[in-house]
Amino acid sequence: MTATAPRFGPSPSDPAVRRPLAAAALLVALVGTVIALLLGGAGPVSAHAALTGSDPQDGAVVATAPKEVTLTFSEQVALGDDSIRILDPDGKRADTGTAPRDLGNGSVVKYGVPLRTGLPDGTYTVAWQAVSADSHPVSGAFTFSVGAPSKTTVALPADRAGGGVVGVLYGIARYAAYAGFVLLAGGSAFVLACWRRGAGARPLQRLVAHGWLTLTVATLVMLLLRSPYTGSGKLADAFDLDGLKAVLDTKPGAALVSRLLLLGASALFVAVLFGAYAKREDEREKKDLTFGLAIGGTVIAAGIAGTWALAEHASAGLQPGIAMPVDVLHLLAVAAWLGGLVALLVALHRTPDIDATAVRRFSRVAFGSVLVLTATGIYQSWRQVGTWSALTGTAYGQLLLVKVGLVGALVAIAWFSRRWTARLLTNGPEADGTGVDEAGAGVDEAGADQDEAAGDGDVTASGGSGRPAADGAEDPVRAAQLARQRAAVTTARKKRIRDADPERSGLRRSVLAEVGVAVALLAVTTVLTSTEPARTEEEARASTTAAAPASAGPVNLTLPFDTGGENGKGTVRMDIDPARTGANELHIWIDGTDKKPMDVPELKVAFTLESKDIGPLPVLPDRIAEGHWTASGVQIPMAGDWKVSVTVRTSDIDQTTVDKNVKIG
Repeated sequence: MTATAPRFGPSPSDPAVRRPLAAAALLVALVGTVIALLLGGAGPVSAHAALTGSDPQDGAVVATAPKEVTLTFSEQVALGDDSIRILDPDGKRADTGTAPRDLGNGSVVKYGVPLRTGLPDGTYTVAWQAVSADSHPVSGAFTFSVGAPSKTTVALPADRAGGGVVGVLYGIARYAAYAGFVLLAGGSAFVLACWRRGAGARPLQRLVAHGWLTLTVATLVMLLLRSPYTGSGKLADAFDLDGLKAVLDTKPGAALVSRLLLLGASALFVAVLFGAYAKREDEREKKDLTFGLAIGGTVIAAGIAGTWALAEHASAGLQPGIAMPVDVLHLLAVAAWLGGLVALLVALHRTPDIDATAVRRFSRVAFGSVLVLTATGIYQSWRQVGTWSALTGTAYGQLLLVKVGLVGALVAIAWFSRRWTARLLTNGPEADGTGVDEAGAGVDEAGADQDEAAGDGDVTASGGSGRPAADGAEDPVRAAQLARQRAAVTTARKKRIRDADPERSGLRRSVLAEVGVAVALLAVTTVLTSTEPARTEEEARASTTAAAPASAGPVNLTLPFDTGGENGKGTVRMDIDPARTGANELHIWIDGTDKKPMDVPELKVAFTLESKDIGPLPVLPDRIAEGHWTASGVQIPMAGDWKVSVTVRTSDIDQTTVDKNVKIG
């Protein structure tokens, strides 16, 4: 007869199996939804360096064209030769095309671009794009006018720097890189620190190998996409050799190349961990090798984590010398905790012989990781947020609150896991010194007896010659088949015993929940690293407010007039909204002496700032109804005490001008 190996474990149709699978599917769906909402709602990468000022200011109207345009940023930026472009009303270049000049002094980051001579009056557009010190692309545009505002044909791109298809792909690669590092470093740490016998477990080997492969591929993708991500935004430019060469000369490019080199060293580490180390039998030699692998693995993991610290938030802003080592510790703690969680989940589901001692060791590692995360997280939060108002009033602060909430949920679930671990130590097979291997010994012996009994008959091995073995010698094919049968029966028996253990099943469920929250936490962290720090956003707001203080609100003026002719008396009522620098909207009403709307042949308005010798800036309002005129987009270049002059003509020869001073800005 032909021997058939038994089915491994219970059937998928078994209700006991369907319930955990349904719970796992629901958890995966919920986590996927969280990630989709986070990544989908994040949009393009927010600016990490902010434009805090310019000369001329946004919306300013100057009497004559300046010799150069200057831009001031909140932190250091990298600019190319074509990073700042000034376009005239027809869309032609108004600058000389030379590289921006560094005009910075001390902590002030300022760049200037010279303009061509003989520029005509009209509205000019300044478009700029740069790379902030923490490696993220930033861009923007503003306008100023010479003489008086005019129409412009300049069409600016709708997508910000770092957006579009390239931005989405780069964001996915960033998340994959973090996930790969967590699996690589956390899985290896779990084997060395918690369950050394796991080095020979195929599921854990695949987990760590997949982490290494994911991190390597993601790093290569980021390196190729770096040039279009910070430049043109075109996917085809990913294979532009000139662009790749330029990326290699930057700090983020050097960090990505360093990561690839360290991944080469980590490949050797993984080969030794799951090769020579897993096969080593002598306990003393294995202990020495464990120490060496722990030291080497820590150095490699710290180096890989350092490639993020070198090119991300920690390298720019306040106290970078302290922030970068703290960031490395934070990443290592994240990897040890979250990566160890995934490794524990895989071990609980896929390896029958993991014992409660390994779970208890991981519990200690996780506790230490949480302490490190708490300490480093508090420092990073203070450094990036700064004030309580920024915690709730900025996108970075709000994401940070979400992250803190997820960490709290993770710690709460971990508390339940510790309770299941304590029960497993008290009530499980390890409590009385017998493991799962010993529990399945009886079925091995029974299987062996059955195989020997079957071998005493005239049964031939499948695929054999059809004749009994000569001289009573055991048929090697039959022996190999029996060995496979015994292994299959033993594995199935171990799995049934393991699945029937309520403490182990409860632990698996709680760890699965932890992993689900950890995946969402990693997604939030990825979005957080690509969001403008709250402290930077607050400083940019303060600088903008100082440069252009807001007024108390719209200004309402009442100006009586008398042109001296027939029906030449009346009142001009004017609303200026919002009465601050930049674009304003005017509404003008003229009432006759009978308080009814009054039409006039001509109405003109002008603004003059005599203290700065600016103006008069003419405005020609449009009539929209009887006695009602309006003008939109009226540019007020700077704050001050402006004289508003209104000229009213009631006939061919009767005209008068009335004026009044008003504080704007």
